[in-house]
Amino acid sequence: MKYSFYPGCSMEATAQANLVSIKAVASALDLQLEEIHDWNCCGATVASGVVGDFTQQVMTGRNLAIAEPKGQDVVVGCSSCYLSLAVTNKRFREDEHFRALANEALAEGGYKYNGTLRVRQFLEVVINDVGFEKIAKKVKRPLKGLKVAGYVGCQTVRAIPYEFDDPEYPVLMDRLTEALGATATPFPMKARCCGSSNAIADTKIVLDSALKIFESASQGGAQLMVTPCPMCQLNLDAYQQLVNKVHGTSYNMPILFFTQLMAIAFDLPPDAWALKYNIVPPGAALASFGVG
Repeated sequence: MKYSFYPGCSMEATAQANLVSIKAVASALDLQLEEIHDWNCCGATVASGVVGDFTQQVMTGRNLAIAEPKGQDVVVGCSSCYLSLAVTNKRFREDEHFRALANEALAEGGYKYNGTLRVRQFLEVVINDVGFEKIAKKVKRPLKGLKVAGYVGCQTVRAIPYEFDDPEYPVLMDRLTEALGATATPFPMKARCCGSSNAIADTKIVLDSALKIFESASQGGAQLMVTPCPMCQLNLDAYQQLVNKVHGTSYNMPILFFTQLMAIAFDLPPDAWALKYNIVPPGAALASFGVG
C-alpha cells in the first residue's frame, strides 16, 4: 500500500521520535510512505492568526497540489498538520469559490489543486488499512500487564468529525493498545485539550490542563501514556516537572507516541523505539519487557 507522506515541521525537531517510529512501524506493516517532494509548513497552530485563514490554507494547499499527480492518499503523522490539511482539503472539495481563489494564488507558483485526494492520519491508516488482527500477529514482545492511557487529544478525532472514531469518546486507540497485548486503562480525559501552543503565550493554561490529564490517567492506573499528537506529547512530557513544581504533585508518567509502543511490541531494533528523545524516561514502566 502506497501513500504520499506529509511529515510536517515538528518531526524535524521536537517530534523526531514520532518520525523515527512511524517510518519503522510503516515498514513493518508493509505501508510505503513516499514523502511529498518539497513540502512546506502547513501553518498549523499560529499562521492563521497572523496571516489569516485564506493564506494559511493556500500554504497548505500547495502540499496537496504537489501530491495530487500521484493520486495517493496523503498520510499525516502530526495531529495539528492533519487538522490543517484535512480542513483545507475539505474546503477545496466543497467550496467552489474558495477553490477558484486559492488556485489563482497557487498559480503564481505554478500549482493547482483539484481536491481529488484523501487526507488521513497515520493512526487511522494503521487501524483501517492494516487492522487489529494483522497488528496483533506482528507482536513479538507482548506487553501483557502494561497499563496504558491512550491520550488521543483534541485534534486527531475532530479534524473531520466521525471520520474514524467518536470525537468525544474515542475507543480505537484503546483497541490498538490491546492488540499489542497491553491493558487500556479508564481515561475520561483522553480527548481533552492539553493547552496546545498556549505554552508560549500563557504557560499556566498548559500546566492546569496537563494536571487534569495526569490526574485522570493516574486514577485509571496507567503506567504510561501514548498519543498520536506531537503537541500533546511535548506539553505532557516537557512540562511534567513544572506541573509537579507548581501543583505540588509527583507525576512520573512517560509520554510515548503510540508508534513507539508498536515498535517495542513488534520487537523492532531499539533505534526504532526512539526512546532517547523522551524526557520522562520510560525504563521503569517497561523494564519487565526488557526495555531499559
